[in-house]
Amino acid sequence: MSLLRSLPVLLVLALALCHERAAAHAAGPVILQTVLEHDMVADHEVASGSMQAPQAPRAAIPALAAFGPFRVTGPATADMIGLVDSGTPDDFAAMLEAFPGIATLCMIECPGSEDDEANLKLARMLRKAGIETLVPAGGSVRSGAVELFLAGVKRRADSKAEFAVHSWRDELGREARDLPSDDPVHREYLDFYREMGLSEDSAARFYALTNSVSFDDAVMLAPLQLAAMGLLEML
Repeated sequence: MSLLRSLPVLLVLALALCHERAAAHAAGPVILQTVLEHDMVADHEVASGSMQAPQAPRAAIPALAAFGPFRVTGPATADMIGLVDSGTPDDFAAMLEAFPGIATLCMIECPGSEDDEANLKLARMLRKAGIETLVPAGGSVRSGAVELFLAGVKRRADSKAEFAVHSWRDELGREARDLPSDDPVHREYLDFYREMGLSEDSAARFYALTNSVSFDDAVMLAPLQLAAMGLLEML
């Protein structure tokens, strides 16, 4: 069953990512000659307009190469700006093949995923590679991107970062609350959180939190709240 866990995304972003991936598949890794602008991705908002992407989190950093939403910024560091789709795990694999020393993924503007299976696959790849996740001041990690953040072998965030979670939705329009508590889909998420090092209790509490609002809404979380739950370390 295909699941979605992304907040509404502008069509412009989708088209841009598709164009970028097509070019990358045709010509291999994109070598960037200019400085990466961290505010290149437009704001993503929930239907109520209550949630907006933050200001650019830091000064522009020269990028060595681009692989889908990933921008390599040094021998051991990469930024992530954009949505996870079905091709993103391949982008990640290509990046690690070209830059095997990457140890930190800095999540700058991450609105979520349009393919939950790909998102969980990517998260497991990130965990297996022993990469830490980091959200800087002004960074925004929302929806399914929070699962990706939890995959870090070490998870850190600045106090001025933001997180947001909400329920998943499947292709039939059903959300977590529409399925019985013993449905295997719930177990898949709980098992994933356990894989990422959460206790059974923490996994259940966090999953309940993500599903406390509908797909079209969002619960905004401060880094200190996640730190209190044992999910990250403060920078």
